[in-house]
Amino acid sequence: MATTSENGSGLGVKQAHLGIPEVVFVEDVEAFMKKPGNETADVVLKKLDEQYMKYKFMEVNLSQKKKRLKSQIPDIKQTLEILKHMQKKKDTTEPMETRFLLADNVYCKASVPPNDKVCLWLGANVMLEYDIDDAQALLEKNLSTATRNLESTEDDLDFLRDQLTTTEVNMARVYNWDVKRRNKDDPSKTKA
Repeated sequence: MATTSENGSGLGVKQAHLGIPEVVFVEDVEAFMKKPGNETADVVLKKLDEQYMKYKFMEVNLSQKKKRLKSQIPDIKQTLEILKHMQKKKDTTEPMETRFLLADNVYCKASVPPNDKVCLWLGANVMLEYDIDDAQALLEKNLSTATRNLESTEDDLDFLRDQLTTTEVNMARVYNWDVKRRNKDDPSKTKA
């Protein structure tokens, strides 16, 4: 985790790991409202709402990344299984019988002669030929990276949800403080 530093906005926001700002819980609203930049409750609520919307945007992006990684990991595992099967068959003389996916639910039978080379799609219309051992090493590295990224993304999402909750509570506390202040200042609302 990177070091944290106080943000100059007066909102009590600290910078946390991966650039996600950490919100500080507003314990004493009265003291918080006396800080520079916190002239009125409306100004503070607007700042908190902007921060909240930024967190929601980050949450959407991290959720999409998590979804992409969750679909990518099974594909890598399946490709690794196929490579392991090909590796067992590469020293034999008999061809490997298989079916290729042409389209959704449309397969074609094929007979593949033993081979020590494979072609892997690397994305964006890029395919490279590898030795089976090199391809396996690359895919294992990609699998460990994707798994690590998924864990990191899930941790970031948990952290972000905590920040969203803290921001919501801070907004409610500032709003309630403002309502009490206005009721105290308005003599027509005092009870007899």
